[in-house]
Parts: sequence; structure tokens; C-alpha cells
Amino acid sequence: MFPQDQEIFNILLASISEGVIIVDHQQNIVEINSAAEYIFGYDKKEIINKNLNLLLPSNYHDKHDAHFERFIKKGKARSMGKARDIYGLTKTGDIIEIEVELNPFEVYHKKYVLALIKDISEIKQTEKDLMLKSSALQSANNGIIITDALKKDNPIIYFNPAFQKLTGYSSKDILNQNCRFLQGDDRDQEPLKVLRKAIKKGESCQVTIRNYKKDGTPFWNDLYIMPIVNKKGVLTHFIGIQNDVTKRKVAEAERNHFANIFHESLNEIYVIHAETLKFLNVNNGAQQNLGYSLEELVHMTPIDIKPHYNEVQFRKEISLLEKDNVDKIEFETLHQRKSGSTYPVSIHLQRTTLGDQNIYVAICLDITEQKNYTKRLEQTVGERTQELRVALASERELNELKTKFLSLVSHEFKTPLSAIQTSAILLSKYTLEAQQPKRDKHIKTISDKINYLNNIINDFLSLEKIEKGKVNYKFSTFKISKVINEVVYNANMLLKDGQHINYPDNIDDLSLYQDEKILELALTNLVNNAIKYSSEHTIIDIDIQQNDELTILKVKDNGIGIPIADQKHIFERYFRAENVLLTQGTGIGLNIIKDHIENLNGNIYFESKEHNGSIFTIELPNKAK
Repeated sequence: MFPQDQEIFNILLASISEGVIIVDHQQNIVEINSAAEYIFGYDKKEIINKNLNLLLPSNYHDKHDAHFERFIKKGKARSMGKARDIYGLTKTGDIIEIEVELNPFEVYHKKYVLALIKDISEIKQTEKDLMLKSSALQSANNGIIITDALKKDNPIIYFNPAFQKLTGYSSKDILNQNCRFLQGDDRDQEPLKVLRKAIKKGESCQVTIRNYKKDGTPFWNDLYIMPIVNKKGVLTHFIGIQNDVTKRKVAEAERNHFANIFHESLNEIYVIHAETLKFLNVNNGAQQNLGYSLEELVHMTPIDIKPHYNEVQFRKEISLLEKDNVDKIEFETLHQRKSGSTYPVSIHLQRTTLGDQNIYVAICLDITEQKNYTKRLEQTVGERTQELRVALASERELNELKTKFLSLVSHEFKTPLSAIQTSAILLSKYTLEAQQPKRDKHIKTISDKINYLNNIINDFLSLEKIEKGKVNYKFSTFKISKVINEVVYNANMLLKDGQHINYPDNIDDLSLYQDEKILELALTNLVNNAIKYSSEHTIIDIDIQQNDELTILKVKDNGIGIPIADQKHIFERYFRAENVLLTQGTGIGLNIIKDHIENLNGNIYFESKEHNGSIFTIELPNKAK
């Protein structure tokens, strides 16, 4: 491995947060990263070439050897330490619990195993401590919560089952919330002022306040809070113990709540005598919607406001409520106003008792707008469904591009690395002075391939800078001929047999105030592509035109062209046309220069026909803005 490759490998190892240990087929340690050194307490020099058993408790050695042998034969990646406990041995002799991801691989026909290691011993011990403490709290009959006083707004970090049963809230509703959610909007109670003052001072306090369950049901909470202070005298937590003391108040509160709903609701609410079907009471919302007064309605029945029902039909509709297992029914019908107009309603009808009377309570919702909305919704759903199909198609297309890109990058790195390896092997065989030309040839191959890999890495780094908006453009005034000379000079070394670049005419007096390096990068990409995708004995034309505002640069080739189906994707990241998949390239060059050109307020576009070549055009403002 060359120094640059080793450096890249070392950087990768150092960037991995988990411990990394690589062993050969005999379990000898060949590589270890700094995270693994920290976990096991060894310095890298102490552990390289030592057997892996050094890091395992002795009672596991025999079993491990057998497991390792089977793993090498299977050659498949696997996880260890999640389904059952796995232990490691540190330099100090401590046994620690670990999780391990095993990944076999082969280099030069030699088998190795890469192990990713996490030290989970502290996590396991914390889990055991918490389980013990939690068991005690879980068994309490009173509601108990613990809040974190060191965090903003004293969020709840623990609650016991009794608290959840008392309030009806889910874990998601409770955890990481301040317990004021139990108060709803009822936050002006006098006891709350006492409670807030005690919390602010870090003192104990006992108050009785109104709280609300998740379903809105109020309850009276006899609350006792106690501060917890650490050894340094810092207030870290509050413990809250809650008692439900609402037995004498719930009934009254529920009646008041129902009365408020009945009188203030905009929905229509009716209380109906179960035997005579006469209205016993009707709320204001129903009176206003129907146009009848309460004095008129108490002499009427539901049949009087339902034009599609007679008494027999209505009693049949509500007959299900006579069964013990049916609490309420829902149905839709029409209501008729005093004026004779009708409107659709959704009815929720429930049988209950009022004193010694059997009654029905009906809540009716005017669904005129809902009916109209349903039609609009159906249309919207159709439109959104079509949009979703398009989005899913785009997502599938993007996934295909990513898969293609990963395969492509693997190829792009593997091919030059293989060439470097071959040249390095052959170099060792040419030891005579007369063989210097052959050595020079292979040295040049190695140098070229390393430059090629550097260019790929630079493309990725450039891509990252563009995405993060970290590109700093450097503007200056320069001659266009200077850029063209540099591009053509470098490109001439890549020309195939018989290829020729036509230099543009009359450009010596043309200048630009732009980023010179970005323009050189863009033209180099276009000219190199023209060379790469054109055959031998072809011409590549460079044309430069300039007016008062714009400079227009064209690169024309007579190469393989771009298939029509691929042209709409040609500037997309990682995309490569179907007719160049066997040619080296990453599919990001055009994407990078397009981003650069557009960042410079320019434009890039092309014309192409398969088998007849392409013309790529860049338009740039003469002066950067």
C-alpha cells in the first residue's frame, strides 16, 4: 500500500467512533484504531500481531476458537452482543460487556475479519440500577413523577403507572414535558402561585389544585413536591406525589361542564323523553338553527323536524338503543326549519337517565359545509394522488441513480488501484540500468492513476463545498486567451491518435472579470469530455464570442452524442448516459460546473444527437456581480 493510500486508510479508521480491530484467519491482530485502544486500554504497539484471545476472558477462548472457525467458513457478516451477552478483557483485567459487528473480507486471497466494537458495560450497569429503583416506584399506589431541575422548564423524566392511570396521558404526552399540561388553561389558581414560588426557591410544598385528565375530565390533585439536592448542594430534581381527592367534587364538576356545553354549544342538542319522544329541553344552537323558540319545541317531537320520518320509522331507527350492549347510535338525516328549508345533519343519539326518567340525548351537527367539502376533497385527493405517483416515480429514479453511482465509484477506484498495483510489481522486476525506460513508463502510470484518484476526490470535495455554500469565488480581470491556452495545453496530452483541437480565432483582446479558476475548470471538463467521448481522427472545436454583456464559449465535438432519453438528466448528479456506462467517469463533473456557472449568474446548455456529437455552451456575464 502506498503512503497516500495508507494515509487515507488511517483517516478512515480514526473517523470511526466505534472500536475497530482487524484480524487475519489465524486471529492475529493486524490493525486497531484509537477507539479500540481506548476501550481495551492497550497501545497499538502492544497489541499488533498478538492473538485476539488477549482481549477475551480465558473461559471463552475454546468456544471462541470454534465460533471463529465456523464464521470464517461461512464468510457472512453478523452482529453479536444484542441477543446474548458478549464480554471483552481490558489490559487491567477488567471484564466489560461489548457489542460486536463482524465483517469478513478478503485481500490478495487472504481472509480477514473487521470487528466494530462498542463498550456497553456502563449502559448495562445503568440499566440494572434503574430497574431496581423503578421496581420500587412502579408498585406505589400514588401517582409519582420526577422532574429534572437542571433542564429548562423542569421536564418530567419519570412517571409511575399510578400517575398514568390517574391522568390518562400516554408516555409521549408526559415525558420531557413540564407538568403544567395537567392544568390545561386553568392556570390562574391561587395554589399555583404558592407552588411556583416553592419551585423557584427549591423548597418543599403541598397544595391542592385542579388538574385535567387527557380526556378533559377535571380532578382535584393533592400534590406534594420535594426537592432533591446533590452532594454539592445543587438542586437536581423534584419528586411529585399526587393524590386524587375528587370523589366529592367530580359529580358536581361534570354537571356544570355538561350544562355549559349544553347552553353554549353551536351544535344542536336535544333532550328527548324516551316514551313520548317529546323534547324536554333544547339548547340555543338548535333554537337558532331551526327558528323555533323553546316554548314551541317542548310541544314537538323529532318527527316534527324530520320530514323523511314518521313515528314508526323513527322508532325503528333508534330501536338499537333498547339493547343493553348498545350505548349510542349515529346516523344522518335532514332537519326542516320553521321556514320550510332543510339542511343535512349528523346525529349522535344516546340513551341515558335523568332522575327517574329514561331520556335520549341527541347532538346534531349541521354538515352542509362538510357535504360540499367532501366533493372538493375528493377532487383534491385525486390531484394529490397523481402528484404522489409522480413523486414516487422520481424517488425510484433517484434510488436507481444512487445504486448506479455506488457501482460506478467502486469501479472508478478499483481500476486505477489495480493499475498502480501492477506497475508497482513490474517496477520491482526492472533492476537493470538499461530497463530505465520501462521503469519510467510504470512510474508515469502510477503517477497518472494517483492524479486521476485525486481528481475524483477533489470533485467530491468540490461537491461538498457547493452543497454547504462554502465556495468562495475569487474575481479578477484576466485574458480569455490565457485560460484557453492552459486548457488546450493540458488537453493535448490526452488526445487520441489523430484527434485535433481547433483553437478559437480573434480572442487575444477578450477579457473577463470573473473567477478564472472556475472558468478553467468548466472548460477543462467540457474539452476532456469531448476527447473522451470522441473517436480517433476527429476534430474538437472551441469557439469564443463576446458582446457588451456576455461571453459565450462553445465546445463542439464529433463524438458519440447523448441519447435523447438521457438528455433531460445529463446535469443531474451521478447520472451517466446509457452509451457511456463502460467508460470511466463519476457522473458529477457536469453537475459541479453547472452549479458553479449558475452561482456566477451564468448559464450552461447543450445540443446533442446520438452518433453525431455534441455542442456545450457556457454563457457568463463579462463582469461578475
